[in-house]
Amino acid sequence: MSDLIKEIQKRKTFGIISHPDAGKTTLTEKLLLFGGAIQEAGAVKSNKIKKGATSDFMEIERQRGISVATSVLAFEYKDHKINILDTPGHKDFAEDTYRTLTAVDSVIVVIDVAKGVEEQTEKLVQVCRMRNIPMLVFINKLDREGKDAFDLLDEVEQKLGLRVVPLSLPIGMGSDFQGIYNIWENNIQLFLEEKKQKVGESITFDDINDPSIDEAIGKKAAETLREELDLIQSVYPEFNREEYMKGDLQPVFFGSALNNFGVRELLDAFIEIAPMPQAKESDLRIVRPEENQFTGFVFKIHANMDPKHRDRLAFVKIVSGTFKRNENYLLVREGKKMKFSSPNAFFADKKEVVDESFPGDIVGLHDTGSFRIGDTLTGGEKLSFKGVPSFSPEHFRYINNSDPLKAKQLAKGIDQLMDEGVAQLFTLEMNGRKIIGTVGALQYEVIQYRLEHEYGAKCTYEPLSMHKACWVEADEKSEEFKEFARLKQRFLARDKFNQLVFLADSSFTIHMTQEKFPNVKLHFISEFQNS
Repeated sequence: MSDLIKEIQKRKTFGIISHPDAGKTTLTEKLLLFGGAIQEAGAVKSNKIKKGATSDFMEIERQRGISVATSVLAFEYKDHKINILDTPGHKDFAEDTYRTLTAVDSVIVVIDVAKGVEEQTEKLVQVCRMRNIPMLVFINKLDREGKDAFDLLDEVEQKLGLRVVPLSLPIGMGSDFQGIYNIWENNIQLFLEEKKQKVGESITFDDINDPSIDEAIGKKAAETLREELDLIQSVYPEFNREEYMKGDLQPVFFGSALNNFGVRELLDAFIEIAPMPQAKESDLRIVRPEENQFTGFVFKIHANMDPKHRDRLAFVKIVSGTFKRNENYLLVREGKKMKFSSPNAFFADKKEVVDESFPGDIVGLHDTGSFRIGDTLTGGEKLSFKGVPSFSPEHFRYINNSDPLKAKQLAKGIDQLMDEGVAQLFTLEMNGRKIIGTVGALQYEVIQYRLEHEYGAKCTYEPLSMHKACWVEADEKSEEFKEFARLKQRFLARDKFNQLVFLADSSFTIHMTQEKFPNVKLHFISEFQNS
């Protein structure tokens, strides 16, 4: 048992979230670089990819310079095993990010020094706050001109509703940027002029009034630094780990991921303060990581990780116990036993087969179509984890087959992509026409691209003006339901799991329907179907 506890204490599993283009993927790369997991980082820069970023392994991501799927990466650093989930920043892929947040124990929020807090960051932080996930803030791109450090700290507090404590402070900014004062470790990290790519020496000292500081950064900058440190001590609270763990206090670091600057400081502080794998609530009880019996849940499915092999991988976050290769585990929803001969651990597009994995780890299980997002796997206990939602789509289009000879490929492609949670498929009750619903419009391009390149099927779309998909919960034998079904038959469809869905054309229609048929309940999130 003590071996399991040791393994749990070594692990940190976190997500990186931000608005698109704040430097999230670049930061992920640099963390891997410091962890010695890769030799050269590929920055995703202004859509021109030099060396494709390791974590963007889908072709479409390389073309566009944005991340559209969550990548899972792991590396070792200072006797810790760190699992990073790099999420898509683009709002059209927010659903993937929301699901990923169910699998992390803490989060790093990346903010662009020039743009400050942006819309997508606000939404994602809101989700983290709802779940009380501990958050660290990294203010990025300090080598460019941007907002004043204190203005940014105020903005983070006001717009995101966070209580911040700076653990590092920039000395100058943009062309005057000289380095970072690390409050956490009491040292100054200097930024070298040559090529501005190398991290300079760090000067360690016991007293902020040490004259060697004036020599290193100049008298004026040293005076400003001392004033700012006084201000921090009088205005901001002291760092308290318990408050951070509860989600009540957020430490802030400054740096430039592109220039490797401030990344090591962030990583060193992170492994010291971030939580190890945490307990998770199920429908029966709270499951703790140190329990002997294995439990885990599927938070993501990815088809065609390797287009040559048409393989599907289900990403499972381990919650408790030890997951072992070739052992029988129970897929709770189906009540059937399954064993896995080649569970994968990830390193972006490199995968390796692992014999055992521990709480906090993410394993990829080869899937022939048995898994759904939100499924629970256990060593035998019949419990289900809560909180992996499907949201009501906001965009709807009819999907048509462009090549009648490829109908089979199209059906298979749509089926597999829907399992991934890329979008949702609705089949009209009246005439069997297929409608694809997505959270964001960019998803349609991704689906079309992947159907053609991964399945050899072509499709076209037809616009459809709908407001929301509402999952229907009602007694189908009641007269009220029969009347509802008769009046609304043109707008009734079935989702992939044969749940009845009402496609409403406006919020007014939803309101009127709820008034007229009070016992027909309409849901905007389809999580109730799993319970």
